[in-house]
Amino acid sequence: MSHIDDKARGTGNDIAGKTKQAVGAVTDNENLEAEGKGQEAKGDAQKALGNAKQAVGNALDKAGDAIKGSGR
Repeated sequence: MSHIDDKARGTGNDIAGKTKQAVGAVTDNENLEAEGKGQEAKGDAQKALGNAKQAVGNALDKAGDAIKGSGR
């Protein structure tokens, strides 16, 4: 999965989790609130993974550019 996919899925889970927490709070449903917190945490982790993949990709691109530049 690409870093863009990870970030998009993470954002989706983050939003869904926050929504579940809000609905759980309004309806006094502690289970739904807890499920929402878990889903939000999953979303945060997915976004962090996407950011890490992007950082690694950027570093590899820079390293490749440096290698190409040193061979001239």
